[in-house]
Amino acid sequence: MNKDLKETIESKHKEIEPLFHKGGKFEKFFPLFEAQDPFALTPPDVTKGHTHVRDAVDLKRVMFTVVVALIPCLLWGIFNAGYNYYHYSGIEANPFMILFRGALIVMPIVLTSYIVGGIWEVTFAIVRKHEINEGFLVTGLLFPLTLPPTIALWQVAVGITFGVVIGKEIFGGTGFNILNPALTARAYLFFAHAKDMTGDVWAKFRYFDPELGKYVDGKTGATPLGLGASYGGQAADVTERLSSDGFSLATIFGGLMPGSIAETSAIPILIGAAILIVSGVGSWKIMAGGVMGLLGTAILMNFLPSGVVGDVTLTTWTQVPFIYHLFMGSFLFGIVFMATDPVSAAQTDMGKWIYGVLIGVVTVLVRVTNPGFPEGVMLAIIFMNVMAPIIDYYVVRGHIAKRNAYLRKFSYAKG
Repeated sequence: MNKDLKETIESKHKEIEPLFHKGGKFEKFFPLFEAQDPFALTPPDVTKGHTHVRDAVDLKRVMFTVVVALIPCLLWGIFNAGYNYYHYSGIEANPFMILFRGALIVMPIVLTSYIVGGIWEVTFAIVRKHEINEGFLVTGLLFPLTLPPTIALWQVAVGITFGVVIGKEIFGGTGFNILNPALTARAYLFFAHAKDMTGDVWAKFRYFDPELGKYVDGKTGATPLGLGASYGGQAADVTERLSSDGFSLATIFGGLMPGSIAETSAIPILIGAAILIVSGVGSWKIMAGGVMGLLGTAILMNFLPSGVVGDVTLTTWTQVPFIYHLFMGSFLFGIVFMATDPVSAAQTDMGKWIYGVLIGVVTVLVRVTNPGFPEGVMLAIIFMNVMAPIIDYYVVRGHIAKRNAYLRKFSYAKG
């Protein structure tokens, strides 16, 4: 930045700053001024005490890192949405057309989430007279990426409202929420508008057919997870029929298929996971524990038959190879970006392993016992969000018991 321009901005900034502090003309809007302050200029505040900790990592940088990790998923979601639009309409398109159409589908959803959720964030900050928390930088992007591309914008607005207000603000805001706000928003839409959140996600769009010269309804495109749950027979039948319907294991891993905006492909999700792990923002223990719990439970399920066992009806997913459980549905996206939320996840090292493993276990259990809604990772993470404090409590109590036992043993030996 030009030196003279920088000095001009700084002088103007200092000139208007008193207007937003206590007693100023715009005192009520201090949260808005403070929100842009660190982005525009380097804060001049310094620690005045003798004992303090200096660390370059703060909440703003942590949240920005998560947003960066989500960018590959967003770009993939845009491309995949555009590809499926033209694929199911039967129109040939070049990569530029695909990206442009995908952006027209995805970006309104993202912008609606940010605008409506941002309004609620600012409103609560002004009423409560506190700073605007940077946590919404992640929530505002994370939530729309979990939605099908055909979702109505009013549903996005209602969902993010529920997630921000009910999932976070009523508990006190960022840092006090029990549940992941983005996942809370998705759970609301999942149960309140189940028909629009599951099943054939490409059945609603309309496109212009140049041959007919008019707009027509798009074709139906079901997700592989929904198709697999509807198949009968044993595992070989399920995997074979998935392949015949165009959903081989390679296709499922690549993710060029219908589904939620950013959850279909493992590749961008793994890139995001690498960014979170290398930066230390996301817990690799939770991610590894989730994968271990999912794979272990899936292997155990292979020893059970499908059908009615006692009072429980088991779907054919009991017989599906564990690798399908890993890459189908939204498990990878959930365990990387949702389960690792530092506020709602377990905090102790051992607790993170237990928390992650149980998410994987519950995910498989929901899939094999719930033919109506075969995806279980959302319910698994929400349930474990609630259980996380209990897990940490007993982990800490266990450490205290071991320490006390050691001290008693040491005192006895010394005495």
